[in-house]
Amino acid sequence: MEPAAAAAKTVERLAQRLVPPAAATPTGPHRLSWLDRYPTQMALIESLHVFKPDPARDGVSPAATIERALARALVDYYPLAGRLAASETAGGLHVDCSAEGVWFIEAAVRCRLEDVDYLEYPLQIPKDDLLPHPLPRPSHDGESKLILLVQVTAFACGGFVVGFRFSHAVADGLGAAKFMGAVGELARGAEQVSVSPTWARDAIPDPPGALVGSLPDPTGAKRLEYLAIDISADYIDHFKSQFAAATGGGRCSAFEVLIAKAWQSRTRAAGFEDPAGTPVQLCFAMNARPLLGATRLPRGGAGFYGNCYYIMRVASTADRVASSSVTDVVKIIREGKKRLPSEFARWAAGEEGAGGVDPYQITSDYRTLLVSDWTRLGFAEVDYGWGPPAHVVPLTNLDYIATCILVKPWAHKPGARLITQCVTRDRVECFHDAMVDMN
Repeated sequence: MEPAAAAAKTVERLAQRLVPPAAATPTGPHRLSWLDRYPTQMALIESLHVFKPDPARDGVSPAATIERALARALVDYYPLAGRLAASETAGGLHVDCSAEGVWFIEAAVRCRLEDVDYLEYPLQIPKDDLLPHPLPRPSHDGESKLILLVQVTAFACGGFVVGFRFSHAVADGLGAAKFMGAVGELARGAEQVSVSPTWARDAIPDPPGALVGSLPDPTGAKRLEYLAIDISADYIDHFKSQFAAATGGGRCSAFEVLIAKAWQSRTRAAGFEDPAGTPVQLCFAMNARPLLGATRLPRGGAGFYGNCYYIMRVASTADRVASSSVTDVVKIIREGKKRLPSEFARWAAGEEGAGGVDPYQITSDYRTLLVSDWTRLGFAEVDYGWGPPAHVVPLTNLDYIATCILVKPWAHKPGARLITQCVTRDRVECFHDAMVDMN
């Protein structure tokens, strides 16, 4: 890159500060649920949200707009302005509602969004320049106590990028998107958030003697390559039509089609079917809010923003997944999804799961694919006054966990986008070719 071009793509940090709630809020400890305290939740989930310019908003500062709305939203979502803390008297790990505030960083870059391909992969600006990292950098212990950090980076074209680092111990994907949506409502001029948040962590089961697995072990694990694939609506409809024809008019979702195709394509690309009978697994998180009932989570959990999901596991043999039709692989996935109510109930009651396995354990086993559906979380609908994001970029720092994330494509573009990190570099082309094959 030419020196001048590189300089234009250099992010300048203009200011950093703590943003407290805009009004007085309750203080003291808030208990976290069993699932909030699970070992794999002890991380800040990172993502970038890319917003195109709106000529009607020329002269309006995205950073100032979002900061004001953030302070107001924290009045309702006041635990997010606190810090994670540990003590025996408050029930172990909990949130200290101290109103210390959310780290907010305002930044700018001289190039336009189109100059960096709207942050398509590979990123032309290092992700850590667009993510909120306070300076001086907190210690590991200090950073582990933070719940939310936000950075707004303005581009020369009038567009901007919002970088989030959100504690998984306090919110799952639905919860994080719910909060971002509330900030968006206030930024657009609402007097108050449309759905009042509820803490309600006592609603989440605390199973007696529940298994708690270990953190994924990177030792000896394969390093996996990033690949983003745009999927057209015609592609999805093609496989939906195949399913309907094979099942006498049955319907399946885009998620089921794309995950079935990804699982099959990865199985073929990695060569798992040799030898025959090699076991492969597919894991996906499912929203468990509807399973708790109105007595535990009023309004169907509409205001609840904590962790409330269950990881379903579907197992088969590699040769079966590789040789079956996409329709038959969808059927395998659907059979697994049907088990959600009974499996979750058994887990909540403290009954040992199948084979004594912790359902929430994440593994670095190469034969296991972890998939996530971001299309229904609400990230793509967040609007701070400039319209919804052009696209959302989930980020991962673990290149040894086989993952596949389904996100919405560019705004107003039908279809979907698969963001994958699931095969080794030498298998990426094979995986890509298998994914685009519509036979």
